[in-house]
Amino acid sequence: MTSVQNHPLLDPALRESALEIIARYPEGKQRSALLPMLHLVQSAEGYVTPHGVAFCAELLGITKAEVSAVATFYTMYKRRPTGDWLVSVCTNTMCGVSGGDKIFDTLKEYLGVGHNQTTPEGDITLEHAECLAACDYAPVVTVNYEFYDEMDADKTMSLVKALQNGERPQPSRGARLCTFKELSRQLAGFSEERDGVMGDGPAGAPTLAGNRVAEQYGISVPGFDPDTPIGSREQKPAEKPASAPKAASDSKPAGDGPVVQDPKGAKNA
Repeated sequence: MTSVQNHPLLDPALRESALEIIARYPEGKQRSALLPMLHLVQSAEGYVTPHGVAFCAELLGITKAEVSAVATFYTMYKRRPTGDWLVSVCTNTMCGVSGGDKIFDTLKEYLGVGHNQTTPEGDITLEHAECLAACDYAPVVTVNYEFYDEMDADKTMSLVKALQNGERPQPSRGARLCTFKELSRQLAGFSEERDGVMGDGPAGAPTLAGNRVAEQYGISVPGFDPDTPIGSREQKPAEKPASAPKAASDSKPAGDGPVVQDPKGAKNA
């Protein structure tokens, strides 16, 4: 166990990083620094610990309950120890029917863990995700949120075994793979000097398929000019034409009014 004296959150460098995050926000708005600070806590401890909750509360001048309310709302904040490699398998409709369910079941059996559980060695955490926003590459798996596209059970097994052997397989697109703690520091807003940390390359063919079809058949949005400048908030919105028809709600109330009975039993509108 980590002694109190050697606790990572007591590292002066980490506290300095936290104060740097807070300084990014205007006076009176410092509590908005909570999201990146929770990532900073994960970069030190691998998950949001009770110590991490107290750390954020102290520096931001808010209660531990307020910190916990945020930390338990977002799934990217982990409340139990997380391995170096967070393996997420999309099991939503598109990926699930394309092989995602089989991938997840295969990994569950091989690793001996279920959703949101970590292997006894502490290196891999498995979870199923309700959409990884990459339906055009289904089924997809991510490791620490980096994409591995068009996977199947065999490919995913090879990927996980490579991670267990200390390798860092190249993602299908985006940045080079890094550990969960390294990723958390990036999400806290700090750059990393590691070679190849930045993503490169254009969007893949499946993502651009709709655009290619539009180009091929000359499809475009009527009246759209890509060079049109984006107006500022101070600019007054254009007035509606005088001839524009009024909405139905402007001329009469929605629904039927109450039915009023006269003394003789006749209905009045």
